[in-house]
Amino acid sequence: MDWRPYFGWRTALLCVAILQCLLLAVALARSARNQVANRFLAAALIVIAGMLTPYAIGFAGAYDRFRWLTFAPFAVPLAFGPLLYGYAHALADGTSPSRIRGHLLPGVVQFAYFILCFMIPGDAKWSWYTGGHRAWIAPMFDVLGLVSLAAYAYAIGRVLKRQRMKLADHRSDDDRFSARWLGRVLAVLLAGLAAEAGFWLWALVVGGIDFFQETGMYLALAVVGVYLGVAGWRQAALPMPLIAELEPALLEPLSIAPQPARAPDWSTIAEQFAERTRQAGWWREPELSLARLSRLLGVNSGRLSRAINLGLGINFSNFVNGLRAEGVARALEAGADGDLLGLAFDMGFASKASFNRAFKARFGVSPSQFRRRVSDPAFPRADTEMRRAAL
Repeated sequence: MDWRPYFGWRTALLCVAILQCLLLAVALARSARNQVANRFLAAALIVIAGMLTPYAIGFAGAYDRFRWLTFAPFAVPLAFGPLLYGYAHALADGTSPSRIRGHLLPGVVQFAYFILCFMIPGDAKWSWYTGGHRAWIAPMFDVLGLVSLAAYAYAIGRVLKRQRMKLADHRSDDDRFSARWLGRVLAVLLAGLAAEAGFWLWALVVGGIDFFQETGMYLALAVVGVYLGVAGWRQAALPMPLIAELEPALLEPLSIAPQPARAPDWSTIAEQFAERTRQAGWWREPELSLARLSRLLGVNSGRLSRAINLGLGINFSNFVNGLRAEGVARALEAGADGDLLGLAFDMGFASKASFNRAFKARFGVSPSQFRRRVSDPAFPRADTEMRRAAL
């Protein structure tokens, strides 16, 4: 009997998502920038396409007509979390995670299991699928999938936290780098984890759900895949984080000079550095980094970092953006009436968000509030000391 596939709306939507994921995976794999990170993301998109494929062809009736497709090794969900973690790690550090093969081992085992089951002949395959696999193996894979997503969401969260701290300690334009995008990747992963956990609990409570009742979960997965692919492609050329700048600082030899009898007065040293930076106008450089400022000041980058952190109680990003906020405030006090965002960019800010955040941390009010109140004699002027800001 001839088989005519049924291309309903479910199959159509999933096929479009699969095609988009695969095309974006190819584009990312061929990207000349951030190759390690982009290839991890490309592999993750291929995994998502594979996870969607059984449902795309299943809704079209392929498994009903061709039972031999049972166990076809399309879906390897245990590989998704490690690949997304590899992507995050490579964006943050420019390299693959250590022992990445170990991270991918559960996915390899799952793939090998499906290949072996796919090769089981005839009715024996169907008996195993409806028997031992459905009763024991499939639930185990479901639980492992949830555990894997949760574990790698935690791991990506740690990468994100470390990246934010590292950028804030070494860059004044940290918003240009990957931390914001990594935060979105983590949010997407957590949303996917919540959706999968919700469907798993639903199935557990009602004693199982059928193929069509799982539609929502796989449409959500399709949205995750397309979003990661499109947004990841837009972020494919993100500036690589600090690698060239951090190594010289980290590799600087320790001084063999005798240590002073008492600890340096970091507050005084920091005030001197801040005044020199303020007077020279170095803070207006949009891409000012710790390494660059230490060269301009003629000091060791480690000494500059300690002075800022210990003497002022803030990180490098807050230090420089605080000076930029001072520059905006002085311009407003002098009568500047142009666009606030344009003025912020002239002072070296990298984004509207960093401008608003730094200005409020420095003066306790938003830039627009400062402008409205700047003509009021009772309005307090800028502090003479750098305001402490949360890291």
